[in-house]
Amino acid sequence: MNKIAIFVDVQNVYYTCRETYKRNFDYNQFWAQATENCEVKYAFAYAIARSDEKQKQFQNILRAIGFEVKLKPFIQRADGSAKGDWDVGITLDIMDYASEVDKVILVSGDGDFAMLLDRVQGKFNVPCDVYGVAKLTASALINSARDYIPIEGDLLL
Repeated sequence: MNKIAIFVDVQNVYYTCRETYKRNFDYNQFWAQATENCEVKYAFAYAIARSDEKQKQFQNILRAIGFEVKLKPFIQRADGSAKGDWDVGITLDIMDYASEVDKVILVSGDGDFAMLLDRVQGKFNVPCDVYGVAKLTASALINSARDYIPIEGDLLL
């Protein structure tokens, strides 16, 4: 049975699904599909910490599915812009855990991860699969993935 590690860029998947489909990502369906005939060694969902009750409920749902939820503070800048990005944290975790599994699964459309996947596959000989919204997933990331699975149909609520 293949050991897998799952890394979900929660903000990216939320906004790309909302923008493209006006729908939400179905984490339960994703889990069922991605983990079939596999042993989940690690599963992380990277989110922004906000104090509203709806976000806390969502995070608890992720935990109940099997994810460890990692939170980073939401930063509101003086100019009104916001910051809340997990790219470095996701990168560090993938580099730390890739050598312990048979496959890495990344859920994101962010092209910044393309070099990371190339490095992981080259250095650890671990295949990396990507789930992302096709219309908003960087072609570099699609090209870096061993398998690219578009988020559509059953993967949407």
